[in-house]
Amino acid sequence: MNSLSIYPTEDECFSIIRQHDMLPNIIEHSVQVKNVSLAIYDNLSKKELISRELLIAAALLHDIAKTRSIQNREMRHDLIGGKMLRKIGLNEIAEIVENHVVFTGFLPEGPLTEKEIIYYSDKRVMHDKVVNVHTRVDDLVERYGINDKVKELIIRNKEFVLELEAKIERNMITDMETALKGL
Repeated sequence: MNSLSIYPTEDECFSIIRQHDMLPNIIEHSVQVKNVSLAIYDNLSKKELISRELLIAAALLHDIAKTRSIQNREMRHDLIGGKMLRKIGLNEIAEIVENHVVFTGFLPEGPLTEKEIIYYSDKRVMHDKVVNVHTRVDDLVERYGINDKVKELIIRNKEFVLELEAKIERNMITDMETALKGL
């Protein structure tokens, strides 16, 4: 990691990605999550409260363990990814990665956080395309709804994603769809 930043640069993130042999489609997804995160950032009313560098690094690395998890049939790539990143000293990014599947600590009236932006951005990107929340949740149900309980959890989570979207929009100078137009 460079000595000027506490977060890895994009080049350093791609070096980490290569070290973990991420599949090309997962890299493309992560790049698009970064693009959504930056579109949100660019439209925040108080950019100084959010670290652009942390958003970039966390977006690019949020699925760092997904390839390994697919190959080894492991569950919870989010928690595995967090452990991997903690091992190399990226604790703040690890916290975000650990919360991009199951979010903990949501404060509807609290300050907006990078963790919330990454979580939300991930829910707007299906493969490498920006889609609405409803389309993405339908896709998650189809791909990961291994039983009725899991399907119900994913569907119930849509309410949280929409609540999070409202919180993010309250911190923006425009609405979400305008911010994401063109991605």
